[in-house]
Amino acid sequence: MPDRARWSLVPDRRLLPITTVLALLAQTPARISALTEAVSPADLHATPSPGEWSANDVLAHLRACADVWGGCMLQMISEERPTLRAVNPRSWIASTDYPGLAFAPSFRAFVAQRSELLAVLERLPEEGWSRTATVTGAGSVLERSVLDYGSRMARHERPHVKQIERTVEAVRR
Repeated sequence: MPDRARWSLVPDRRLLPITTVLALLAQTPARISALTEAVSPADLHATPSPGEWSANDVLAHLRACADVWGGCMLQMISEERPTLRAVNPRSWIASTDYPGLAFAPSFRAFVAQRSELLAVLERLPEEGWSRTATVTGAGSVLERSVLDYGSRMARHERPHVKQIERTVEAVRR
C-alpha cells in the first residue's frame, strides 16, 4: 500500500477534465446508495475479515476526505490564494465520530455535504478551477488548485466505492 500521506500531497499532473470531476463526484453517492440500499445495518458494519474495513468504515473515510479536500476547495474558491495547512484525512477522522455512527445517518450527511459542494463547483466558471492555495505543513510547500483537489477526490473515491461493493458481497455470503 502506498504511503497515503505522501501520495495525497504530491501534485497530481494527471488532472481530470472538469466535466469528469463533476460527473464522478456526483456519481459517488448514487453508486454507494445502490450498493447499500438492501443491506442490513449489521452487514454494513461487518468486516469481511479481521483488519479489513466495513462498508461503514469506508464511508467514514470518504467523509473525512470530503471534509478535508472539499474544505480546501471551498476555501480556495472563497479566498484569494489562501495558505492551507496540510491535513491527512486519516488523522482528521480521529477528531470525528464517523466510524461509530450508524450508516444511514452518516450516509445522509455525506450526501448533503456532497450536494453542497457540487452546488458551488457546478457554478464555478472554468477559470475558478485554477484558483490556488499554498499548502504547508507536510514537507515541501506546494501550490494546489481547486482542480487538483477535485481530481484527487474523484480518483480517490472510485476504488473505495468498489471496496464497498466487495465488502458488502463478502459479508452477505
